[in-house]
Amino acid sequence: MSTTLKELQTYIDQLLEVPRFKDYCPNGLQVEGRPEISRVLTGVTASQALLDEAVQWQADLVLVHHGYFWKGEAEPITGIKRRRIQTLLAADINLMAYHLPLDAHPTLGNNAQLAQLLGIQMEGPLSPGESPAIGNVGTLASPMTLQAFEARVAEVLQREPQTIAGGDHTIERVAWCTGAAERMIDLALAQDADLYLSGEISEPVVHVAREAGIHYIGAGHHATERYGVQALGEHLAAEFGLEHRFVDIDNPV
Repeated sequence: MSTTLKELQTYIDQLLEVPRFKDYCPNGLQVEGRPEISRVLTGVTASQALLDEAVQWQADLVLVHHGYFWKGEAEPITGIKRRRIQTLLAADINLMAYHLPLDAHPTLGNNAQLAQLLGIQMEGPLSPGESPAIGNVGTLASPMTLQAFEARVAEVLQREPQTIAGGDHTIERVAWCTGAAERMIDLALAQDADLYLSGEISEPVVHVAREAGIHYIGAGHHATERYGVQALGEHLAAEFGLEHRFVDIDNPV
């Protein structure tokens, strides 16, 4: 089966409530291709490797979390940017990207999907009263040691996380935000979380965790954001009868 590009974009924009977000990039259609969509290839980032997979698979749409045209990046379409866009245009493939809206969706989003995989019951936003919520706080079904929770993260995400012990206490209340959100650890402290989990880690966060007495896990920017775009792709496949394929381009960060 197939649907039109316009119908699909309208549906996703409404599903993810795009107008509610002030973001660092345009959300939605970034590069226009053919008007009919039957094959959707999803991935975390619209890298050249992902685009090459899309061309080989004859995808009509590449749907990603990290697209193009970020605020602050060089504007000229040269070098890597030129090759990527040329690949899409030459194959008449559409590119859609959803950044913060895909982080925040309450069921399909990166944070919601990660919570489900790690067995965290979502309770509310990381920043009280924030709507839509970019990060979240929740609880485990039963308390766990840091070592046990670290092992769960490693097993689920298939990579060894970077872990900073903030004492010897067990974990029950967890705060998290996928991607490059390590500096939001202060919000986790304000929520009395036992542990804060994000994708990346930075030098100051190590000292904050140790001195404030909160465990920190950096589970990988790419690794923590693999699941929202997959869930969205599967949802669209079921809703519109489309073919869907997720391609995981390895990224150690």
